[in-house]
Amino acid sequence: EFLEECWAELKKVHWPSRKETQAATVVVLIGVIIVALYLGLVDAVLAWVIQWALKLKS
Repeated sequence: EFLEECWAELKKVHWPSRKETQAATVVVLIGVIIVALYLGLVDAVLAWVIQWALKLKS
Protein backbone atom coordinates (compact mmCIF):
# COMPACT_ATOMS: atom_id res chain seq x y z
CA GLU A 1 0.00 0.00 0.00
CA PHE A 2 2.82 2.39 0.86
CA LEU A 3 4.45 1.89 -2.54
CA GLU A 4 1.13 2.46 -4.29
CA GLU A 5 0.71 5.76 -2.44
CA CYS A 6 4.26 6.77 -3.33
CA TRP A 7 3.62 5.97 -6.98
CA ALA A 8 0.39 8.00 -6.90
CA GLU A 9 2.25 10.99 -5.44
CA LEU A 10 5.01 10.70 -8.04
CA LYS A 11 2.39 10.89 -10.78
CA LYS A 12 1.26 14.26 -9.36
CA VAL A 13 4.72 15.79 -9.58
CA HIS A 14 5.38 18.30 -12.36
CA TRP A 15 8.65 17.09 -13.82
CA PRO A 16 10.65 19.69 -15.78
CA SER A 17 10.96 19.26 -19.50
CA ARG A 18 14.30 18.57 -21.16
CA LYS A 19 14.46 22.22 -22.27
CA GLU A 20 13.77 23.51 -18.73
CA THR A 21 16.42 21.17 -17.32
CA GLN A 22 19.01 22.34 -19.84
CA ALA A 23 18.21 26.00 -19.15
CA ALA A 24 18.52 25.49 -15.39
CA THR A 25 21.82 23.64 -15.90
CA VAL A 26 23.23 26.53 -17.92
CA VAL A 27 22.19 29.01 -15.21
CA VAL A 28 23.84 26.89 -12.51
CA LEU A 29 27.07 26.49 -14.52
CA ILE A 30 27.28 30.24 -15.17
CA GLY A 31 26.71 30.91 -11.47
CA VAL A 32 29.40 28.41 -10.48
CA ILE A 33 31.89 29.97 -12.91
CA ILE A 34 31.17 33.49 -11.60
CA VAL A 35 31.57 32.40 -7.96
CA ALA A 36 34.77 30.48 -8.79
CA LEU A 37 36.28 33.51 -10.52
CA TYR A 38 35.31 35.77 -7.62
CA LEU A 39 36.77 33.41 -5.01
CA GLY A 40 39.94 32.98 -7.08
CA LEU A 41 40.34 36.75 -7.27
CA VAL A 42 39.76 37.19 -3.53
CA ASP A 43 42.27 34.40 -2.83
CA ALA A 44 44.91 36.02 -5.05
CA VAL A 45 44.40 39.44 -3.46
CA LEU A 46 44.57 38.05 0.08
CA ALA A 47 47.69 36.02 -0.78
CA TRP A 48 49.33 39.18 -2.13
CA VAL A 49 48.35 41.17 0.99
CA ILE A 50 49.74 38.47 3.30
CA GLN A 51 53.01 38.26 1.36
CA TRP A 52 53.30 42.05 1.43
CA ALA A 53 52.64 42.15 5.18
CA LEU A 54 55.20 39.42 5.87
CA LYS A 55 57.84 41.29 3.85
CA LEU A 56 57.24 44.38 5.98
CA LYS A 57 57.98 42.44 9.18
CA SER A 58 61.39 41.20 8.05
